[in-house]
Amino acid sequence: MKQPAVLHVDPELQWRGGQQQALYLHLGMLARGYKSGFICNPDSELAQRLKQHNAGYHCIRHRFELDIVAGFQLAHYARAHAYNILHLHSGHALSWGLLAKLFYPKLKLVAARRVDFHISNNFISRWKYTGSGVNAIVAISKNIRNVMLQDGVPEAKIRLIYSGVDTHKFDHIVPELNYRQHWQIPEEAIIVGTVAAFVAHKDYRNFFAAAAIALKSDPNLHFVAVGDGIQLQIMKDLAAELNIADKVCFTGFQDKVGSHLKAFDIFVIASKKEGLGTSVLDAMSVGLPVIGTRAGGIAEMIEDGKSGLLVEARNSEALARAILKLAADKDLRKHLGSNALKRVQDFSKEQMVDDNIRLYEEL
Repeated sequence: MKQPAVLHVDPELQWRGGQQQALYLHLGMLARGYKSGFICNPDSELAQRLKQHNAGYHCIRHRFELDIVAGFQLAHYARAHAYNILHLHSGHALSWGLLAKLFYPKLKLVAARRVDFHISNNFISRWKYTGSGVNAIVAISKNIRNVMLQDGVPEAKIRLIYSGVDTHKFDHIVPELNYRQHWQIPEEAIIVGTVAAFVAHKDYRNFFAAAAIALKSDPNLHFVAVGDGIQLQIMKDLAAELNIADKVCFTGFQDKVGSHLKAFDIFVIASKKEGLGTSVLDAMSVGLPVIGTRAGGIAEMIEDGKSGLLVEARNSEALARAILKLAADKDLRKHLGSNALKRVQDFSKEQMVDDNIRLYEEL
């Protein structure tokens, strides 16, 4: 096609990994001289971040999935500003983009699929992902691609493009001198940390069950959970039930996770489902040894025994054994962390931006 002019669309109000990826892509395109715009909700965290970066954006209020008025407004904006591609960064964004295409049929639609859940078996979901309206769907892991193929999405529509991270984002961050004092962690403790939203598929229940098992063998461990979400209080109650509350720190949402990552000795992702998991890449980028489950795209990042350790999902015993193994072997932690620094370069945000631009140019 002619020079791609891409309008990114994300109506979500919260700030999570998908919003970070969309922002990286928008900023990367602008830095490379491409025409790139952004549509978001006025009350969203994305709007605040885009403003902070002085990156071009426009707000349209999107109220519900099949908001026909918002669809018309999106189409009008795209036509008026000569955009020829909509990159739709969430499931709600895809619905919005398909409505816009009804008013502006020349638009090419690219959808992002960031979760490895099966596509719901209802008319709207099938229309969104298997219909003729969307031109390409970006799967951020092989596992997501395979799930979509099982659900009937045509293979020709799917493009594998891994999420990317700023592999140097935390280079200037140094561990806080009073970190352990602030979170009441003993100086001699081994800190096992995670960064994840408190939602079901992140499987904090597995994380804390493994913590309880590991602590029976090594009471010198201390666990830190960075994140917020609907299950936060439930997991606090679980830690109390397991009698490990004094060995767990709940930090809540943290805008700047670098200081936490730099303070950890071991990073764990305990998910039972995971699209890719960019928190793993962030941990690898600071040279942390990572333990992950064989869920979703996690095994596509971590090379078992080389740049981290992998265990089966929902297996708290196996996860506890892996934690104890690393806690007892400082040299192994250093070896895995060093290899993780090398491995993470394959998942840079620069590579992600280049791969998406290549896709646009092929439409």
